[in-house]
Amino acid sequence: MTPRFDAIGLVVADMAASLAFYRRLGLDIPAEADTQPHAEAPLPGGCRLLWDTVETVRSFNPGWTPPSGSHRIAMAFACDSPADVDKTYAELVRAGVRGEKEPWDAFWGQRYAVVLDPDGNAVDLFAPLSP
Repeated sequence: MTPRFDAIGLVVADMAASLAFYRRLGLDIPAEADTQPHAEAPLPGGCRLLWDTVETVRSFNPGWTPPSGSHRIAMAFACDSPADVDKTYAELVRAGVRGEKEPWDAFWGQRYAVVLDPDGNAVDLFAPLSP
């Protein structure tokens, strides 16, 4: 049997805060997941995004510590248009999300911006500059 890619997992300090952030980006996550030690959301194409609390991970790996240094993972969310990148970035920052890089026109032909989720993971917002 050949292994197949199935999920991306995040370890989070505050489950409710992390899930609220990803709900703002359009993921369908049930409200009751906020109080659980593990949560999942289906992604387009059949993959899943998984969340586990630090306590959950330490229950099977007692010595686990968060990685240090620069961003170790980045996720990217496609927006409908360059204006939607700007709008989404502004709405997230107004809601208290940390902006890492304000929207700009990237040399590779996309409007791009970066915010940080509650655990400091980079989340990119992008859209093609021309249709």
